[in-house]
Amino acid sequence: MQGQQSTVYVIDDDPSVRDGLDSLLRSVGYDTRGFASPRDFLASPRSERPACIVLDVRMPDASGLDFQDELARMGYVIPTIFLTGHGDVPMSVRAMKAGAVEFLLKPFREQDLLDAIRQALEIDRARLRKQAAEVDLHERFSTLTPREREVMALVARGLLNKQIAAEIGLSEITVKVHRGQAMRKMRADSVADLIRMADSLGLTDGKANDAAPGLR
Repeated sequence: MQGQQSTVYVIDDDPSVRDGLDSLLRSVGYDTRGFASPRDFLASPRSERPACIVLDVRMPDASGLDFQDELARMGYVIPTIFLTGHGDVPMSVRAMKAGAVEFLLKPFREQDLLDAIRQALEIDRARLRKQAAEVDLHERFSTLTPREREVMALVARGLLNKQIAAEIGLSEITVKVHRGQAMRKMRADSVADLIRMADSLGLTDGKANDAAPGLR
């Protein structure tokens, strides 16, 4: 089951709620991990698989909404679904504006929660795919020589081989060689493809980094 490749974190101070959600989610194949507080969650190791949080709004030591803000400040990106027995419109608006996937009032329909979790996990899968693609792109870029990077950046600016040669003081033939090597190493199928990669790397605005970024 697809759920077995995902993790659902349940953060609620009520053990009966955690147990009930654990039973429900495991019955449909999800790996679940329950926590009594946000502090407990932060102190635990987290999965590298697609994941989401099912979070109670009101807890003794921290508001779920404040914890959502704290995760954002930490740069920890994870889709969140809020559960509450005492929700109001301003509270739900704040949660959704901050990126919550869903805001469910207790008692809620089990299917509504499962639908929200499915949506949240798909969002996280898409994030992880994008992240992996970015890392792969930077790793390919790191294999280019300084001259190949220079030529790639000038190609991305729309310069022809002859113009690039004049810009950096090389022969046009040598520029063609560097350009061909850059396309091969970057696995670009066309010049347009190479330009898109250069744009993603920030070469067109001078913000590219030589090293591949670390995983979040």
